Amino acid sequence: MPSALINVPKRAKRGDVIEIKTLMSHIMETGYRHTASGSVVPRDIITSFACRYNGAEIFRADFFPAIAANPFITFFTTATESGKLDFEWIGDKGFSETASASITVE
Repeated sequence: MPSALINVPKRAKRGDVIEIKTLMSHIMETGYRHTASGSVVPRDIITSFACRYNGAEIFRADFFPAIAANPFITFFTTATESGKLDFEWIGDKGFSETASASITVE
């Protein structure tokens, strides 16, 4: 079962640049491998990731078959106000995972 790990500072000063880290547990099968009998192993990857800060999208990434298993993403944003960061991963075979974290901006 996929699971997300997220790391967001609990507190920040207004205007601080903060680092956000995510890790999604997923095997990321490329669709290029074959079984011992020669059948293609079907593709099963995460195709996109998005992060919203109080509803406004602040980061988006599209993934392709070359991405590693258990993708780790790190990015930066400016702490503007207290609120919630929502994370969403979407992939093949109906894969969809969400997570969220709160931040207090002083």
